[in-house]
Amino acid sequence: MDPSGSSVNSLEQALHAARALVLADLTAGEVAAADVVSLVEDSVAQRRWWVEQWPDGAAFVAGLVAQDVQDALLERYGRWPLCPVCRSGDPHALDVEPDLGPDPHWVCHKAGVKVAAVGALGSATDTEPSS
Repeated sequence: MDPSGSSVNSLEQALHAARALVLADLTAGEVAAADVVSLVEDSVAQRRWWVEQWPDGAAFVAGLVAQDVQDALLERYGRWPLCPVCRSGDPHALDVEPDLGPDPHWVCHKAGVKVAAVGALGSATDTEPSS
């Protein structure tokens, strides 16, 4: 097998996984309208070039796409995702950590807790215990 083909496949897999994780979080927050999904597609297209230049960064793509979409939503609609942990005070958005690293999570800096992995926000916002 051609090694470069395998590299391309792993890059595409990372991009598809990032897309799926961020879409899962958007769906959990009931904000996955067509124009918002377009923001995800725009980010994935931009990050494709980035990860082609730095293949070792493939593990970081999900967090970067989540941050890109969060930034684009802030510019157009407002804060997302809102913190499900802090029930009082002003609503605030979660942040992605690490800024550039593997295994990205949504965190609440106000409460100082990890809320959910990117892609698993639905489990953190469920009002009923998951079975």
